Amino acid sequence: MEYILGDDDTDACGCIFCVRDISGEDCERLILARGEHAFVIMNKFPYTNGHLMVAPYRHTAELDELTDPEALEMHHLLARSRKVLKRCIEPQGFNVGMNLGRVAGAGVADHLHMHIVPRWSGDTNFMPVFGDVRVIPQHLEDTFRILAEGFAAYR
Repeated sequence: MEYILGDDDTDACGCIFCVRDISGEDCERLILARGEHAFVIMNKFPYTNGHLMVAPYRHTAELDELTDPEALEMHHLLARSRKVLKRCIEPQGFNVGMNLGRVAGAGVADHLHMHIVPRWSGDTNFMPVFGDVRVIPQHLEDTFRILAEGFAAYR
């Protein structure tokens, strides 16, 4: 219901991933780490606890438009995210990927981003399929606190 009725977290241009000039709001926006070209943000409506996204600061939907520094930093932030997730919440595996375009499942189609989703044996059930509901065992703010400490340790 928070998603349906609540305020969105978009900036003035209407994109949740356009965050370069608002670093003072990182905790509220669930931004865990910033680099020079890209950043790590928690998914506010995760598939599982610790569902993170890595996005470039530059607003683009095109994978082939990423500069080499943007692509490299996104990869490094993805690898760092995996290390932090492994250490802090001990998943048994991960899903990593990108949804390019609305028909491919991109909720925000005009600003590309990568997902890293921690997985545990038995972490899915019928709720996402039949009820369009996601069940996660830990409050989002608790997960943010744990992961923020983990990212601070891996600078």
